[in-house]
Amino acid sequence: QVQLVESGGGLVQAGGSLRLSCAASGRTFRTYVMGWFRRAPGKDREFVTAINWSGGSTVYADAVKGRFTISRDNRKNTVSLQMNSLKPEDTAVYYCAASPDQIATTEDEYPYWGQGTQVFVSS
Repeated sequence: QVQLVESGGGLVQAGGSLRLSCAASGRTFRTYVMGWFRRAPGKDREFVTAINWSGGSTVYADAVKGRFTISRDNRKNTVSLQMNSLKPEDTAVYYCAASPDQIATTEDEYPYWGQGTQVFVSS
């Protein structure tokens, strides 16, 4: 069982940066794939990025590639999302998720979820 708590959301102007963090409980955190998803107003939740257990493999949605960076610290049981060059279309609730399986881009592959943190990017 893994419990996830996100933090770091807020209001930022377009072009600015934010860093989201996700704190995980559980001794097996280092074995889990970690992902970030987001749900924009009126839209379905969508994949943003994911990282494998060692941090050696990452995958990004095309919409955020080159602007967002995912990282993890297995000693601190945290995963972070550095978001640069933010755009108004990045406005969403951002969710941290964990999976015991292979790196994946679909939410069905992630059984553990945080409550989400709101990011609002003004134009």
